[in-house]
Amino acid sequence: MNQGCILVVDDEPDIRGLVQDILTDEGYTVVSAENGAAARQAVRDHRPDLVLLDIWMPDEDGISLLREWLESGAIDCPVIMMSGHATVETAIEATRLGAHDVLEKPISMAKLLITVERALESVRLRRETVGTRRIAEMAAVELIGKSATMELLREQIKRLAQHDARVLLVGEAGSGKETAARYLHTHSSRRSGPFLEVAAGTISPAASAIEFFGSENNGKIRRGLLEQAHGGTLFLEDVSDLEPETQVRLLGALETGAFYRVGGTEPIHTDFRLVASTHVPLDDAVRAGLFRRELFYLLNAVTLKIPPLREHSEDVPELLRFYVDYFASREKLPFRRFPVSVQNFLRHYAWNGNIRELKNLVQRLLILGSGEDVSLDEVKSILGGTTDTLRAEGKSDFFELPLKEARERFEKTYLEYHLDKYGGSVARLSQAIGLERTHLYRKLNALGIKFKDKR
Repeated sequence: MNQGCILVVDDEPDIRGLVQDILTDEGYTVVSAENGAAARQAVRDHRPDLVLLDIWMPDEDGISLLREWLESGAIDCPVIMMSGHATVETAIEATRLGAHDVLEKPISMAKLLITVERALESVRLRRETVGTRRIAEMAAVELIGKSATMELLREQIKRLAQHDARVLLVGEAGSGKETAARYLHTHSSRRSGPFLEVAAGTISPAASAIEFFGSENNGKIRRGLLEQAHGGTLFLEDVSDLEPETQVRLLGALETGAFYRVGGTEPIHTDFRLVASTHVPLDDAVRAGLFRRELFYLLNAVTLKIPPLREHSEDVPELLRFYVDYFASREKLPFRRFPVSVQNFLRHYAWNGNIRELKNLVQRLLILGSGEDVSLDEVKSILGGTTDTLRAEGKSDFFELPLKEARERFEKTYLEYHLDKYGGSVARLSQAIGLERTHLYRKLNALGIKFKDKR
């Protein structure tokens, strides 16, 4: 059983071979390097879980190499230093820089195994703690509903979670594709790893390559989303909004299993599960020349349809209760009840914005309303249109403002409404309102409108 990958860096072949044989017998995957240059290459190629690093080597000392790795961000794993001539000052300097421990040569094999085991155990505990925290944070985001439709969806996702195939989630805006992706992650073998989500339309074109693939500049490393997702899941929301250049680079990374950081010269290998979502038919985007056919085929290993709320409207009462509890506990909003008459009205509502619209409705009713029970009139008022919405938000004086301020207030309300409608996607907002995306970024920042990512 593979217990982890260990890199052994030592200029003495006998020591490298002995340590490698012992650790291999213990079930570890071991790679070795005889000098600093080979060690750098091994870190890039193998992403070790632990490094055993000799302090004294002919080309450069291990302390300098450790400092370089930690300052540049090249490694994020424990490093155990080894030396036959280490002074107390050297050991202190190594631990000050961040070394996990220092072993003296000749190395006691018993001490080696104990030190390695403890170092890797500390990594596992840290990852489990982070993973547990992530799962706890995501526990409140459930696939709510007892309808046959939702029961089937949960069952399908649990089956998919047992495999590592790429999944394309298809469904209307606001139908719960992100929730489905999180549900898939938490039921998979990658649950203790990271879950990263990115809305393709919220990343500016100029920054997309660095955001996805990272960068190297003057020895400084910035890890992109593909590296950050190592061992976990990357959820790419509204994949149809990807820039053409990013589509090409992502296609290459998925085909080869490797990619280059911006400014980098060495291939980076990473292991993650890609889950993508779309609210528009990708095959239409392919035919229109907006999306690469090869990338579509790679993402489309398994397609899962997320049903709109109108197809499981019997779940509306349970969703209402869930979001009341959610906002009452998370945002300390006042608890309010939805009488049966209101629930029945909302069960027959069209829900063009799906679950996101229902969630936003509950939040508004808790913020703006009063009384223990939600009334049918206030629900109809909030669902009634732009003018009613402006009044409900206390903006009845809108038409009394000076023209400049009124225009700014209108633009802010207008853009916030449509940004919410399109799930925070700046790309989709740009297309919907006919405003060039770079100008739209400036407008959103000038008006102080927060969106998922201002890059």
